[in-house]
Amino acid sequence: MSGMKRWHASERIAFRLLEEQGYEILEVHKRVRIEGVEVAEVDAVARGPDGELYAVEVKAGRLDVHGVRQAYSNAILLNAKPLVICKGFADEAAEKLAEKLGVKVIALEDVFLVDSEELEDLVYHAVYDAVAEVVRLLFSEEVRVKPELLPYLRAIALKPTIQEAASYLSKPLSDVVRVVEFLRRLSPLARRGYRYVRLTASILLLRLRVAALLESFESTATRLEKLLEGVGAPR
Repeated sequence: MSGMKRWHASERIAFRLLEEQGYEILEVHKRVRIEGVEVAEVDAVARGPDGELYAVEVKAGRLDVHGVRQAYSNAILLNAKPLVICKGFADEAAEKLAEKLGVKVIALEDVFLVDSEELEDLVYHAVYDAVAEVVRLLFSEEVRVKPELLPYLRAIALKPTIQEAASYLSKPLSDVVRVVEFLRRLSPLARRGYRYVRLTASILLLRLRVAALLESFESTATRLEKLLEGVGAPR
């Protein structure tokens, strides 16, 4: 998600949060003017549950010293109290300055500044990456699996733990661990945990089955071609 798109998402969530806490949003994107000259803009002007007027700034990231000063100066120009909604302070200096200047800060965890639009974007990219990796494992010529690994792949795909896979094969646990490490080096998918190792093994088994089917089809096509040539040959 682009920075601007993310900022708008954060702004929408922040305004909903304020309303849930009893704030009334009076104006958004309030332009600050001095003698008719525009000098700044605040994200919103709100009436708090305490009856006070607040100049609201929304930050998609963390609040630094510059952001504290900006929120304070804009609020002074509007004769309001400064309020910032963000993901916390960038450092101790920003926190101390906000306390000194009376800048109220509502700090949210990262998850609270992810709305449905951003979540959709994140899921889309995660699914895309996963599908791309599956396609690579299935069809890329760079992926090579030695025939002697086939029993290990079957056991890993079948059994829910490494220990059970080793027992199923009647092989030392260290042998299965080496194959698991090979799969983790082969694909980032397998580095996410053992269940993804099993998934990677299953994909590679499917790759081998597809390759065998294609080879069988090719062999059958060759035989049919020779048969047709024999039928059509002059006697």
